[in-house]
Amino acid sequence: QVQLVESGGGLVQAGGSLRLSCAVSGRAFSTRNLGWFRQAPGKEREFVAFIWSGESTSEADSVKGRFTISRDNTKNTMYLQMNTLKPEDTAVYYCAVWGLGDYWRPTSYTYWGQGTQVTVSS
Repeated sequence: QVQLVESGGGLVQAGGSLRLSCAVSGRAFSTRNLGWFRQAPGKEREFVAFIWSGESTSEADSVKGRFTISRDNTKNTMYLQMNTLKPEDTAVYYCAVWGLGDYWRPTSYTYWGQGTQVTVSS
C-alpha cells in the first residue's frame, strides 16, 4: 500500500513563498510519476503540476513561472516550491501518485494524500 503525507502549508501574505512537501511510503518511489492538485472551496479539484520519474515536469498555466515541482528520490519526497503567491492560490493542496491516463485529470491518480491548507492573504 502507498501512503502520501503532505506538509508545509500555512498562512502567507500575497507575494510570499511556501514550500510543500509530500512524503511517499512504499517501494519504487523513483519509478513513480507524481502530481500536485488543489481544491478551493466550492470548486473542482484542479491540476497544478506533474513530475515524471525521469524528472521532466509540467505545470498549469496559472502557476507557470511561480511554482516549481521537484523530487528527491533519496528521501522518497516530492516538493512544490510556491513563489509570488496570490490570494487565488488559496486552496487545499494534494499530492498524488499517477496511475493511468491524462496526468492533468484527478481520475488518473491512484493514491492521494490528505491535503494541506494554503491560505494567501491580500
